[in-house]
Amino acid sequence: MQYAPHTPLPASAPNGVTAGIDWASADHACCVVDAAGKVVKRFTVNHTGTGLTELTRRLAKAGVAEVAIERGDGPIVEALLAADLTVVVISPNQVKNLRSRYGAAGNKDDRFDAFVLADTLRTDRARLRPLTPDSPATTTLRSTVRARRDLVAHRVAVCNQLRAHLATAFPAAVGLFADLDSPISLAFLTRFDCQDRADWLSERRLAAWLASVGYCGRKTPAALLAHLKAAPHGATGADGTTRAHITRALLAVLTSLVEQIKTLEAQISEQLALHADAQTFTSLPRSGTVRAARLLAEIGDCRARFPDPASLACLAGVAPSTRQSGKHKSVAFRWAVNKQLRDAVCDFAADSRRANPWAAKLYADAIARGKDHPHATRILARAWLYVIWHCWQDGVAYDPAKHGALQALLRQDQQAAA
Repeated sequence: MQYAPHTPLPASAPNGVTAGIDWASADHACCVVDAAGKVVKRFTVNHTGTGLTELTRRLAKAGVAEVAIERGDGPIVEALLAADLTVVVISPNQVKNLRSRYGAAGNKDDRFDAFVLADTLRTDRARLRPLTPDSPATTTLRSTVRARRDLVAHRVAVCNQLRAHLATAFPAAVGLFADLDSPISLAFLTRFDCQDRADWLSERRLAAWLASVGYCGRKTPAALLAHLKAAPHGATGADGTTRAHITRALLAVLTSLVEQIKTLEAQISEQLALHADAQTFTSLPRSGTVRAARLLAEIGDCRARFPDPASLACLAGVAPSTRQSGKHKSVAFRWAVNKQLRDAVCDFAADSRRANPWAAKLYADAIARGKDHPHATRILARAWLYVIWHCWQDGVAYDPAKHGALQALLRQDQQAAA
């Protein structure tokens, strides 16, 4: 297919003026320049509803139709878009390098950065693209997915803290079940939170308790009791009682995190099912629900943002950064990326090789060339993004029967088997 068209900025700014905004948590510095690069207005507004209203009013009064800013989301961007202003995002890394264009010191100053943004929008129009926001459905899904990921990180941290605590307070509880944060493990620790309570257990009592909570695991009551008896003895008496308070406190936090993660996963499932692009991402091998939602949320639904697969791969950080000067050429890891997108794409790619022969071969070939696991995963992720981009641009599901490289590999395997 042809690469997606992008909407460029007009050759000259409407009304001959451009604006730059250096945003902050408390206030925002704004600068307006004319067609010659001369400052015609400077002002600062507070980060409040009244302040944002004043910002759009003063920009309109100055004849501004285009605004450059360092971020592409948040209340200030929503206010600018609601006022029918064209928003152009210039990343902080670009602004840092652009400061040297206007002075050798390179000092950071909010008022100066606002001028740099406004003047860059005036002079570098051919290389800049207007911001096209994602749909509300995608924005909401992104917020939910990222919130879940943050809670998962908290769950892992609390689980590690509980494991470290149990190593001295009640070692037998560690490794009793497959996961320390599993429902059966949390239920066991709620009922038997110290060594003294666990010592009361016999095989018959343990079997009765397991039946009462509906345990249907692979371990028999005898095997579980043997684990409890073989483990180092934990704290007992007054010391055990004191440590049990800590156990219960950590359990309360961990249980709450597990419940809230499940709640967010249910919301993600519902939001994904209602999204217009859901089929493209749920059709990918081993994408599941949460993984597909992460890919969709981080890539978005604005096709103009990624006019070709290379632009998507670069933002995801799976394309290397090449520097060349004279005879010297270096290929390095790409740092200036969307880390959320890179994590989502690499997480999907790493697991896709278990269900897709083409992905498995790409990964294996990279390992055979001496690449480590993260590097091989990024190589596979870059290849997947070219496939995903075409499906995403066409709004179709991934079909293995139409994946040329996969089908060619399958034919080779059939011929070799014959």
